[in-house]
Amino acid sequence: MRAEDTPPIPAALNTFLLVAAMGAGALCLWTASHVEALAVRLVAAGVFSYVNNTVFSLLHEATHGVLHPSRRLNDGLGRLAATFFPTSFTLQRAFHLTHHRNNRTEREQFDYLRPGDHRFLKRAQWYVILTGAYWAFVPLGALVFALAPGLLRRLRGPGTRYGEQTGADAYLGRLEDAPGATIRAEVLLMVAVQAGLAYALELTPTGWALCYAAFAVNWSSLQYADHAWSPLDVREGAWDLRVAAPVRWVFLNYHYHRAHHRHPHVPWLYLGRYVDANAPRPSFLRIWCAMWRGPRPLPEKGP
Repeated sequence: MRAEDTPPIPAALNTFLLVAAMGAGALCLWTASHVEALAVRLVAAGVFSYVNNTVFSLLHEATHGVLHPSRRLNDGLGRLAATFFPTSFTLQRAFHLTHHRNNRTEREQFDYLRPGDHRFLKRAQWYVILTGAYWAFVPLGALVFALAPGLLRRLRGPGTRYGEQTGADAYLGRLEDAPGATIRAEVLLMVAVQAGLAYALELTPTGWALCYAAFAVNWSSLQYADHAWSPLDVREGAWDLRVAAPVRWVFLNYHYHRAHHRHPHVPWLYLGRYVDANAPRPSFLRIWCAMWRGPRPLPEKGP
């Protein structure tokens, strides 16, 4: 796609959605911390799991430079969005663009058991993603990098089967050239925003944990469903998943993931135009349910 053919970035809409979603998320955190009725707190956590995915989707836009046409505002808003995940914007961008480079290669075939794979490790990694535990590694990893960057680098495992199978070699390898001062500043901002929310809204640990646990499960459930058992191709290896329209709206068309991998610089608002009506479009629910059966043996000729 030529640059002149790329649709315009909906900067005003994106900014409004970011402010609205963060405000709604703060309200959910307050409700889960202060309302006594358990049913209301559970509803607040469920709503938070969706509105914080709106924030994440806008963070995703920022990693591709399509949240705002101004690079300075794009990155500034991306850093703000990252504090609600919470993580470092620079780390998120580095890791996400690494995903685009390695999509469906041997480094990102978590859904298949390849010859020589450590099967327990493969399944453990799979269910860590599927259950939501994967989310915790993101803020913890950002904190560890800020405090002890050498520790993450030692976990990389370059040139080992472990490093290739888990993707650690490719992802943690990006830390070699990562701007440490910028990442530490972003982690400090992340901590400050989270601490500020806790103080201003008088959040309880239980209310905060309830909301973020719900978000972790909701966010993680989609993070590989949009790739599981798709073609082993860097560009084509994703699905345009079918899902209820209101859910897709809240996720800002994130389910149109094949269209996104084909056209990563197209803003979320226009991705529906790039969905291939002739390509298979499984439902999110069908893929998600199948994922619980675990990784499959790699077909001899590949899918």
